[in-house]
Amino acid sequence: MTGQRAEAPPTPVAIDWETISETIRSALRTGSGPIDLDEMAALAETLRGHIALLLIEAREATSQLGRGTIEAHQTTSRLGGIEKQFRRPLASLPLTAHVQVQQLARDCQWLLARHTSGARP
Repeated sequence: MTGQRAEAPPTPVAIDWETISETIRSALRTGSGPIDLDEMAALAETLRGHIALLLIEAREATSQLGRGTIEAHQTTSRLGGIEKQFRRPLASLPLTAHVQVQQLARDCQWLLARHTSGARP
């Protein structure tokens, strides 16, 4: 042996589906009164954290799909859309920020549904 150690595989991050579900519910309930940009920013940041965790698993599961299948194409396309929305900065206009948070919540909901069902994305 030359002194090199074999690296252990990365430890999977536990997905706290209850916390993620509560964040999604909170985000989807916003907008019944005046839109608070600070609240939208906090929700967007929390949702992005959840999505980042769920995207790792979703990408791995997608790589298991047969290349060239309709399912693989549709899933890859959906994940690409989620990543694009995920990277978009929060708008400065209240209504636009609200719409973005709602979309992040729905994307997170889609990813979480696949995670909790054990289904491929």
